[in-house]
Amino acid sequence: MSENIRRQIEDLRTELHQHNYNYYTLDRPTISDFEFDEKLRRLAELEATHPEFYDATSPTLRVGGGVTKNFPTVEHEYRMFSLDNSYNFDDIDDWYNRVVRGLGTEEVEFVAELKFDGTSISLKYTDGKLTEAVTRGDGFRGDEITANVRTISSVPLKLHGDYPAEFFIRGEIYLTHIAFEKINAARAEEGYEAFMNPRNTASGSLKLQDSAEVRRRGLSAVLYQLIGKELPAESHWELLQKARNWGFHTSDFAKLCKNIDEVRAFIEHWETSRHDLDFDIDGIVIKVNNLRQQQLLGYTSKSPRWAMAYKYKAETAETDLLSVSYQVGRTGTVTPVANLAPVLLAGTVVKRASLHNADIILKLDLHEGDRVYVEKGGEIIPKITGVNTAVRNPDPKPVAYATHCPECGTELIRNEGEAAHFCPNEWHCPPQVVGKMIHFVSRKAMNIANLGSETIEQLYRAGLVKTVADFYHLTKEQLLPLERMAERSALNIINGIDKSREVPFERVLYALGIRHVGETVAKKLAKNFSSIDELKNASVDELIQVEDVGLRIAESVRDFFANEGNAAMVEDLRKQGVQLQRSEQSQEPMSDTLGGKTFLFTGKLSLFTRDEAEALVEQHGGRNISAVSKNLNYLVAGEKAGSKLKKAKEIGTVQILDEQQFLDMIQ
Repeated sequence: MSENIRRQIEDLRTELHQHNYNYYTLDRPTISDFEFDEKLRRLAELEATHPEFYDATSPTLRVGGGVTKNFPTVEHEYRMFSLDNSYNFDDIDDWYNRVVRGLGTEEVEFVAELKFDGTSISLKYTDGKLTEAVTRGDGFRGDEITANVRTISSVPLKLHGDYPAEFFIRGEIYLTHIAFEKINAARAEEGYEAFMNPRNTASGSLKLQDSAEVRRRGLSAVLYQLIGKELPAESHWELLQKARNWGFHTSDFAKLCKNIDEVRAFIEHWETSRHDLDFDIDGIVIKVNNLRQQQLLGYTSKSPRWAMAYKYKAETAETDLLSVSYQVGRTGTVTPVANLAPVLLAGTVVKRASLHNADIILKLDLHEGDRVYVEKGGEIIPKITGVNTAVRNPDPKPVAYATHCPECGTELIRNEGEAAHFCPNEWHCPPQVVGKMIHFVSRKAMNIANLGSETIEQLYRAGLVKTVADFYHLTKEQLLPLERMAERSALNIINGIDKSREVPFERVLYALGIRHVGETVAKKLAKNFSSIDELKNASVDELIQVEDVGLRIAESVRDFFANEGNAAMVEDLRKQGVQLQRSEQSQEPMSDTLGGKTFLFTGKLSLFTRDEAEALVEQHGGRNISAVSKNLNYLVAGEKAGSKLKKAKEIGTVQILDEQQFLDMIQ
């Protein structure tokens, strides 16, 4: 019996490792996400009941959940050098001439690679298993963060093929634009300030204490340099191909260049094409391809002589700081915003830039009326990078950070170890109260049509609603006196509120606005706890057993229900008939007709809403993605489909359907 269980566990691990390789390295998934999750769930159950078969490389360990208080510092067995940077082709020509002089009459090839804008990592593999992950640090020593790196799906835990017994592979941990935008959207919903840029967010994510939270960040990894004794190749290019075969995600955009002119063409191509990528690059890395030649050229005290980085210049503009204002989120976080004289930057007009927190203002030494330099941090978010002090006004006043909430006057609080200030007046600070209500009625939450932010603000100012439960006590007669409110509009709102009583439990849970509980986590909590009472009574230990729920989320859930005001609001919602328990209807997919296929909907849809369409995909085993890429199988185009349809046609591998063709697939 024991031997049979062991074989089942090993077979599942082998199969799941292969599916991860198919998905993240080959970009050719062979099963649906649902099937993968079911196999992973089965493996987790077997491992839980048979701990004697523990394996540090098991795919189940990717979900994280361990808390690391300290990250030990370890010595790099092979120093992590930095690269010399160049900003023009004269520097590249000088480097090329030095390489030629160093090699004499030998012919030389180069490998040109995109310089991913992330954070460097060194991975150690022993007998094909990931045994250590270390940050760059100072190049001689770094922090050991293996538990967190294990959660990154594109980092293989176990290799296959003819890999060496022991070696190191260097790479970059980064965030795609989509992943970064999702993180900031979730933070906005929870009332937190936005992160500055993908690079800093990726770096900070790797040092989070809760590895489950690292998993939720959606980090990616690209590996680009093998180091070790007796590597099984004679060139860097060949090693990249072997690494890919062993299971590593290497760049799809690297190029073998026969001469320096091809390198120059590669650099020129990506100077403009980089804006089409779903991740940030800040330049190009050029390496001598032949490993023997690399050894001949050697190193300086700081960098290899056989490699050079060409850095693209960030677009910068200069403009006037008009004022600093403060925004209060629905969880009380206060974010300072620089209001700027409009300036054109990277194709868009910039009028505002986030200053993030008091430390940033202090670091910039920002004064009223300053002439400031602005650039797009990480190509996405405008940021102030400096001040032109040469034209600073005489007798300038430093920008003083607000001491009290700009909305309710409550003294702001800044907890030890946190960057942001926040307003603690949760139940009476208007932006917090109104923000919670706007979130509650939003499309992905209770989806109460016709109840917009302006109407909610009017209701709040009139004293008709103080918590989200008060929506269910409203009458048509109370709504009619509101500005621009006709009888039909009032009836539509009342009907929308009434209909929201049918919204399923997982969306109600998301609508409550529990800090750190986004849409995905709400679904997983609802799947594991059948009612609000089960969730309310769950211990922290029980909560962290749920996939994607770490210690911080578990404590946040407990704190929410411990609050008397929240408890009273939940009880009021219960009395009003809101769904606070899971439906008896099965949550399992109807079929696996769309298994392993990805879908995206664009344009005006007439046969169903976008939410209904995406639900159909999931119910039939498919997966919804948010952007047109080579990972997309089907684009369902409605009327007036625009740029996504055009891009799908350019890619050529995306199958384009109309709405009826999509329905035909699942019928």
